[in-house]
Amino acid sequence: MRRQIQKVIAEEINPMIASHGGEIALVDYFEKNLSIVMSGGCQGCAASSATLKQGIERVLRERFGDDINEIIDTTDHGAGENPFFSEDAASPFA
Repeated sequence: MRRQIQKVIAEEINPMIASHGGEIALVDYFEKNLSIVMSGGCQGCAASSATLKQGIERVLRERFGDDINEIIDTTDHGAGENPFFSEDAASPFA
């Protein structure tokens, strides 16, 4: 199962988020719980939780259904060095 999940991440999910400089990696799959870590533009991004719920989780649940109970984001978002959307970025509304 771990290899199948990693294949979907590499071939389907990562290409979707690459335009924002992001990448997802599988950390662990244990007792139907999946741990991932976000890096690049996803680490520290304000939209990372939406990316997780509306993109990553949707794709993985479509492919693996009952084989995944929970998807856990283990990313230290506060340590991101180069998020696509950062607090320092100029607001288009300023």
